[in-house]
Parts: sequence; C-alpha cells; structure tokens
Amino acid sequence: MAKFEVESSEGMRWVRVDLKDDDVRTERGALNHMKGAVAMDVPFPTLKTWWVSLFSDESPLRPRYYGTGSVWLDSTLGGYHVMKIKSGDRWILDGKCFWASDGEVKLSVHRESMWTSWWADQGLFWYKTALKGEGQVVLAVDGPVEEVTLKGDRLIADGAFVIARTAGIRLRIRRPSRSFISYWLSGQKLAYSYEGTGKLLLCTVPYWRQRMQRERGPDAVYA
Repeated sequence: MAKFEVESSEGMRWVRVDLKDDDVRTERGALNHMKGAVAMDVPFPTLKTWWVSLFSDESPLRPRYYGTGSVWLDSTLGGYHVMKIKSGDRWILDGKCFWASDGEVKLSVHRESMWTSWWADQGLFWYKTALKGEGQVVLAVDGPVEEVTLKGDRLIADGAFVIARTAGIRLRIRRPSRSFISYWLSGQKLAYSYEGTGKLLLCTVPYWRQRMQRERGPDAVYA
C-alpha cells in the first residue's frame, strides 16, 4: 500500500507518495515531479464515464503511477486531508475534491437527484466522484477537516462545507427556517441539509493564506 505524507514549506502544502511495488491514482495534472523506477499511464475511461464528464466538472482521466519510488504532487495554499476507507463503505465526494488514492480504491460516479441539483444551481445533472474499496484517499481541502457522525440525524450548512459523506446520508437543499417570514427576515439563503446515518467530513474554516488569495482574486500580484 502506498504511503501518503503531507509536507509543507513557506506556507505551501503538497503531498508526497512513496511507492514500493504499488500503484496510485491522482487527479489529472497533479504531478509535480517523481523519482525512482516509477512509470505513469492513463487508464482509458468507460463510455459511461465519458458521457458523465459532459455534464460534470470532474475529469474522467485519472493518471496512474506504479513501481518503486516517490511521487510529489503540486502544492497549494490550501491543504490536503488523508483518510482511510474500509471495505463495504461508499464515499461521495464534493466536486474538485479528489486528489489521489491507493490503486485498490475504486472510483465511480454518483448523481444527485434532479430536484437537489436544480435548487443547488447545478442544472439538472450533478455528478460527483464516488469511492469504494479499501485503502487511503487524499482530498484537496481549503482548511482543517472535522469528522461528524450522524445517527438518524440532520446537519444543515449554509454552504458547501461538507466535502465528503457516506452513502447513507442524503443531500437536500432546503430553507433553514420553517416559515417564509423567518426565511426572509433571517437573511439566510437556501441551505444544504444532510440527513440520515453515516459520516460527514466538514471543512468550514479555510487556511488564512487560501482565503486571502481567493479574496484578492487569481490575478492578484504579491509583493
């Protein structure tokens, strides 16, 4: 099994992957450099995956690195969260969240209901990356991650702060208040409601450098 380690320097964070006769999948374009007897190929996606990519921002191409050596992935002002998934679990990731995983982890797609997609302003088709199998997964995140367990309960978030959830939890878009009067007076827009039994990964506070970069915009010049 590959070894994932989050390294940092000068306020930047990146992921180092050590392989020993192993393989790992990464997001498209994530490579920075690699060392050792490591080769890379790109498994051709299925026709279904190609079709789904027409309605999604998720890339159907996920490069695979295999052999013995080390692979360094690109750095960011945000961060990375390393998690382990167990056999029998199925995790649904938020968009642009997948970064890397063990070769034993199977990647598929999950489609939210049309009603949820419409109210979330995602059109009629909202596809996300889904994971199952057993192994480690690296998620690209904006800040520290908190794991929350629901047991027939509900979590309401004023934004897409949940970056991953297990399949036993359903996502709905709803008003945070019961009445229309409270809805208009509170100033709160439609919220993300997660209901059911399972686990959530919650990321509500971004790293300050990441937030500054977003507030200044992608074309900002730093002295």
